[in-house]
Amino acid sequence: MTTVSAGQRTRIRRITFLVALAVFAQESTWNFYESQVPPLLREHLGSAAVVGLLMGMDNLLGIFIQPWIGNRSDRTRTSWGRRMPYLVAGMPIAAGLFVLIPHSAASLPLLIAVLFSYALVANTFKPIAEALVPDFIAPERRSRANAAVKIASSVTAIVAALISIFLVDDHLSLAFAIPAIIMLISIGVLGATVRDNRSPAYRAAVAESEGEHDAERTGPRVRDAFLDILRATDRSRLLLLLAILLFGSAWAASRSMITPYGMEALDLSRGAAGGLTLPSGVAFILAAYPAALFAERYGRLLVMAVGMSVFAAAMVVGTLVQTPTGTIAALCLAATGASCFLVNAVVVLWNLAPSPRLFGTYAGMYTVGWAGGGFLGPALVGGMVDLTGWPLMLVDIAAVAALSIVVVSRIGVLRRRTTPALAK
Repeated sequence: MTTVSAGQRTRIRRITFLVALAVFAQESTWNFYESQVPPLLREHLGSAAVVGLLMGMDNLLGIFIQPWIGNRSDRTRTSWGRRMPYLVAGMPIAAGLFVLIPHSAASLPLLIAVLFSYALVANTFKPIAEALVPDFIAPERRSRANAAVKIASSVTAIVAALISIFLVDDHLSLAFAIPAIIMLISIGVLGATVRDNRSPAYRAAVAESEGEHDAERTGPRVRDAFLDILRATDRSRLLLLLAILLFGSAWAASRSMITPYGMEALDLSRGAAGGLTLPSGVAFILAAYPAALFAERYGRLLVMAVGMSVFAAAMVVGTLVQTPTGTIAALCLAATGASCFLVNAVVVLWNLAPSPRLFGTYAGMYTVGWAGGGFLGPALVGGMVDLTGWPLMLVDIAAVAALSIVVVSRIGVLRRRTTPALAK
């Protein structure tokens, strides 16, 4: 194991905190979006499938935008670095659009237009913050750093749930304004403290580019990187992207559909239903760091598969004990299992990247898989709900999660046959 000096540990902790702050800034709006936009849409639409489809619109945009912007940031060279310019430019615009959402809710076309605009802008910086982790932190420490990032993301879920409980029913516009203000404060701190041109990966990418032809100096394009994954004899990277898509579908459905589920299946008010995820956010925080430590000890793929199995089992339990208390307990167990996947999946993908010049591109590919799941999951589960009813929604989610478990198990078999160290 590599020895880390006290000074290095301090630098790792500092940059981990700042990267977590960057993710906290963007997720402060996304979590509230997932919780409270579906009820706004249901005021105009009766079909759960159509609501789920519109909730997946931001993820559909992400499929096209995120790999391009991740690769674009890989190829960017400025005195500020290659990530920060995109974050500082995009986040304030996204915050302004987010504030407009409740004010546009009276008209469905206007509401969709504002949602589309917010999703378009927010997707341009969504993969960039997480790409700072491999930029600054060595492979063996990335799971721990990513655990801190995911904890920050989970804190925003708690914030979103608290806002839902205390403000949504009586002060909807103020409820939407608070996450936007959090985003502005966070990006202000981040912009004043981070210069990612000092990161080891940025310097390595610059050094690797020296001596190459001008057309190749800033690294491969998205198309080249993706074709490399498709053509490789080792299918691990391709299967990992599929697993991210499938589990992302299950996770997105469990988050974006839970408010209408609480209203329809549990007979809760909108605000109370929006608060169902609050305890699960705490559960995720408690589980994230242990998930990183277990992954470093037993292997990331094994821990991911076990956690995904726990997630699927929790959805079944939530259906068998269909009360508000039973649902909250099931969501807590599910969040504990999901943390094993969310903390480690992108780290496995980063560690499989052939060059530090592709960290942003691979972060974009991860978010494309996750966004693809976010687009397909709510629509797919919403369609299943239209057929089977709201009481069976959690079982529908478990069925989708089971497919992702099969894929991750297959990746584990492939890695054991080739180079197991790459998946650790």
